[in-house]
Amino acid sequence: MHPLVKLAKETIKRYIRSGETLSVPEKLTDEMKEKRGTFVSLKKKGYLRGCIGTISPMRSNVAEEIISNAISAAIKDPRFPPVTIDELDDLDISVDVLSEAEKISDIDQLDPKRYGVIVTSGRKRGLLLPNLEDVNTIEEQIDIAKKKAEIEPDEDVEIMRFEVKRYK
Repeated sequence: MHPLVKLAKETIKRYIRSGETLSVPEKLTDEMKEKRGTFVSLKKKGYLRGCIGTISPMRSNVAEEIISNAISAAIKDPRFPPVTIDELDDLDISVDVLSEAEKISDIDQLDPKRYGVIVTSGRKRGLLLPNLEDVNTIEEQIDIAKKKAEIEPDEDVEIMRFEVKRYK
């Protein structure tokens, strides 16, 4: 198991079992030392069970981002009830580490398998990670990101793209 995934898994188990937040490991891998946005995704039997993240770094390093986002994915995703102790062994966890987002001038610069998207209209902003099952076209990717942000389908948006390193 990759160290970033192991950190997310240990964080969730500790928090769900005891309510305690895992401390940042004393020895950090090079990836954990970076300052980047991260997403932690939980699946149970192949279905999404939670996904929370940060587009830009909010903490000192990736390790701190993962600890915070892992807890949030397990208990604060508004689409799902909090994870229970009984579910812990059934969770598949992945961690995405985001590159810096860049503005695009044309949707031809997107590829839903390679790039995630951020759509913005005024104060509304939606993000969709890349390489998701059932998202095969640029249009689908943008539409889903707009829905997440409660942006109307015909509303103009600024679009940014980013890449991720996904760890499972």
